[in-house]
Amino acid sequence: MSFPDIDDLVPHSGAMSLLDKVLSADAENLCAEVRIHAGSVFYDAEAGGVGSWVGIEYMAQAIAAHAGYLARMAGAPVKIGFLLGARRYDAQLPWFVAGSVLQVHVHQALQGDNGLGAFECRIDAAGIVLAQATVTVFQPENAKQFLQDSSNGAQHE
Repeated sequence: MSFPDIDDLVPHSGAMSLLDKVLSADAENLCAEVRIHAGSVFYDAEAGGVGSWVGIEYMAQAIAAHAGYLARMAGAPVKIGFLLGARRYDAQLPWFVAGSVLQVHVHQALQGDNGLGAFECRIDAAGIVLAQATVTVFQPENAKQFLQDSSNGAQHE
């Protein structure tokens, strides 16, 4: 099965679109691929890779791809969301080394009607778990209005 281009699912563009492609997706899961190379965003030539701390962003973008996939399947527009936090991020190594092909797996553990969600996430390479976390996100119905309301509330404090 082929999936839409990652740029059609994730509301990032240019260099900040970190995922290469979607490998699989369904109502509760998505697996995306990231190839680590010298041109990767956040690549450190001295270390020969990307710091494993970037794994949180890989996970967040895979969650965004999942939301985009579900929106596309429903005939709805892709909307932006917000990374709220990560719990128990555990990376088994300090760097994702050049030449690695990472699979970023996300599983929707919880999705509230209010736009709050929690995902169990992991990053694998060659079948070995390299990092994992529980990631919480928020996707408001209208992100522009949410940001405007949030900004106005901050100004009145």
